Amino acid sequence: MTCNAADMLVLVDEHDNQIGLAEKMQAHQLGLLHRAFSVFLLRKVSDHFEVLLQQRQADKYHCGGLWTNTCCSHPRANENIIAAGQRRLLEEMNIRADLQPIGAFIYRAEFNNGLIEYEYDHVLIGKFADDVVNFNRSEVQDYRWIQLSELSEQLRQQPELFTPWLGKALEIVNQNLELLNF
Repeated sequence: MTCNAADMLVLVDEHDNQIGLAEKMQAHQLGLLHRAFSVFLLRKVSDHFEVLLQQRQADKYHCGGLWTNTCCSHPRANENIIAAGQRRLLEEMNIRADLQPIGAFIYRAEFNNGLIEYEYDHVLIGKFADDVVNFNRSEVQDYRWIQLSELSEQLRQQPELFTPWLGKALEIVNQNLELLNF
């Protein structure tokens, strides 16, 4: 079986140094640490920030139907994080936006279907105030804007409605809001 470049994940060590490549499903079956990114698009409404969330399509290979950040995925081999985030934002949400990196973290989550997400996750933020149109319905089931404070509260009260990485990524966003220069 041959894999195309989009099916290959960049394996990394705990310092985000590339140590190899692995096929996407193999990396998730074996729980191999790989590079990923989480994009958060924000807008300022009056005196508070709102973030654009997406609900993952129900038939995704893991976390189907759960709410998460604006988009998330894996960079391809030799693709920088910003370019990967912009590519995936366009593919999933049909949105073009400038992004900036604000931090990273490592997390590991095991799912009922036997897959393991073990990621070195780069958090990217950007500003967006337009309407969402023509999002990719094979990737995204729904979307919504929510106040950051309300999202934090919902994560505390109903964590089962959200992806396992969202909470840690949101902490990094909340610590770096001044970078948006609204």
